[in-house]
Amino acid sequence: MGQSVNRTVLRIPGMDCPADEQLVRMALSPLPQVDDIRCDLVERTVAVLHDGHADPLLAALTPLRMKAQVASSGPAPQDRSAVADEGDDRRVLWIVLAINAAMFVVELVVGLWAQSAGLLADSIDMLADASVYGIALAAVGGTLAAQRRAAMVSGWFQLALALLVLVEVARRSVSGSEPLSAAIMVTGALALAANTASVVLVAPHRRDGVHLRASWIFSINDTLANAGLIAAGALVAITGSAVPDLIMGTAISLLVASGAWRTLRMASSAADGGEAR
Repeated sequence: MGQSVNRTVLRIPGMDCPADEQLVRMALSPLPQVDDIRCDLVERTVAVLHDGHADPLLAALTPLRMKAQVASSGPAPQDRSAVADEGDDRRVLWIVLAINAAMFVVELVVGLWAQSAGLLADSIDMLADASVYGIALAAVGGTLAAQRRAAMVSGWFQLALALLVLVEVARRSVSGSEPLSAAIMVTGALALAANTASVVLVAPHRRDGVHLRASWIFSINDTLANAGLIAAGALVAITGSAVPDLIMGTAISLLVASGAWRTLRMASSAADGGEAR
């Protein structure tokens, strides 16, 4: 880094999920003039500390097709004391990752036992969240090629799981199933409590880097899916039909598949751009 450090805030309308944030970081981090990257998924902005002009930043992001624009650019503030403690951020992120991983196991086991497509789908949603953060953390400090490979592995893994659950939903729609409503509601409530705990843990750190803002957003969104799962369990009890459970299983699986496909598409775009550069 040179003596003069600038701070550029990029507005990126197409950055709206953790996979997008990771791809933005992969595109910017190899630039020799970049010193620090701070992403805000809610505002869809990226603050970059760097040497020289902002043009190379925009050029690096062009292959991602996220329509990045410079919102502001100027000398970086001399006082860097407000920068968050990355070690503390990582600790919180690992806790949230562990919660998601544990709930994946619980929902998978109960889902198989209770014949619940909704619980199976929600379990892969938990695993998808955990894999995004786990693979991103594992790739920190690695080469750009390694980070891209990690993103591709994550995307294909999530897509495969989502398709497996959709096949299972189709099979149960034809052959029939008898989901246990009480198990669905109790496990859904446990997942809701786990995601609520994640929201509380991450809230004080949500403006820091290392995907904490993304984790906060995803945990809040997941609580809505958990509430839907509880409602589906109640409808199964009231109607005696497996249809509400099958609908929830389909909806959550499609949501996971959509996120996985987006990850694969954006990782491919980043790889093409890296080859061009």
